[in-house]
Amino acid sequence: MGSVRWAFRCGSWTPTRSDWLFAARCVQQEEKDRIGQFVFARDAKAAMTGRLLLRKMVHERIGIPWSEIRLERSPRGKPYLAASLKVGPDSIPEPPSWSFNLSHQGDYTVLAAEQGMQVGVDIMKVTMPGSSSVPEFFRIMTRQFTAYEWSVIQSSSLEHQQLAAFYRHWALKESFIKAIGTGLGFNLQRVEFHLSPEPLSQKCALRQTKMLLDEEEEDNWVFEESLLDADHHVAVALGPADNRLHPSPPPPPASFMLLSFSDLIASASPLTEEDPACWDSFEMKAEAPQRQRETRASE
Repeated sequence: MGSVRWAFRCGSWTPTRSDWLFAARCVQQEEKDRIGQFVFARDAKAAMTGRLLLRKMVHERIGIPWSEIRLERSPRGKPYLAASLKVGPDSIPEPPSWSFNLSHQGDYTVLAAEQGMQVGVDIMKVTMPGSSSVPEFFRIMTRQFTAYEWSVIQSSSLEHQQLAAFYRHWALKESFIKAIGTGLGFNLQRVEFHLSPEPLSQKCALRQTKMLLDEEEEDNWVFEESLLDADHHVAVALGPADNRLHPSPPPPPASFMLLSFSDLIASASPLTEEDPACWDSFEMKAEAPQRQRETRASE
């Protein structure tokens, strides 16, 4: 079984003209067009690096030539391969399929992929609420967590630690929702997380956190948690594939590997001709909304 955990720090990436134009040539035309429609450079960079991460994984781990990779989106926006791998002679069983998922928030884009299991990933940056106090923010979000989860989130007397616990729980719930592909219609109070007693670390991923679904512990689901840095928490949900009610145990948890832009494009090959207007459009974008730029400058 295969496993991939990759991260790219898009928040500090300042692409050169040649970098951006080459990246734009290495994604599908409709994705390039979609990326060009983002108002802010921050969002365009996250989307571009996400597509490059996906294509790199499919090319290097599944073995499909870069030019033959065709990525589509489900009605709920989850990426998938448009065509399955070609199957060899009947005597050779088809290998377990790969599941993959992306997330970007804060300063990073992350990808998690797993062979033979469903996977969902979510990254959250611990930040102060933009337009309300922490108690008011929690009041607005009351229905997203169970009474037990709120007792854990609010157990610290320090607001920053409360927010860290809030975003940790949120990333766990989002990773599960993304793995099962349910979307916004899912009642988040059906899911309750009991956190690992061990502190999170940048050095290794923890798997002690347990999930209850409709008050019953789900033994078939595994949750990996780790830190990319002091402010960015990542959760990966691993569950049984649709046709495998009792999946094999996943490999030992791996920490996210931080990739450089050179790593990201190491196996890439252009799909389209160079389009100078793509750079002109990107160069004119503001990095982020004014309020967020001011917040970052004050941190």
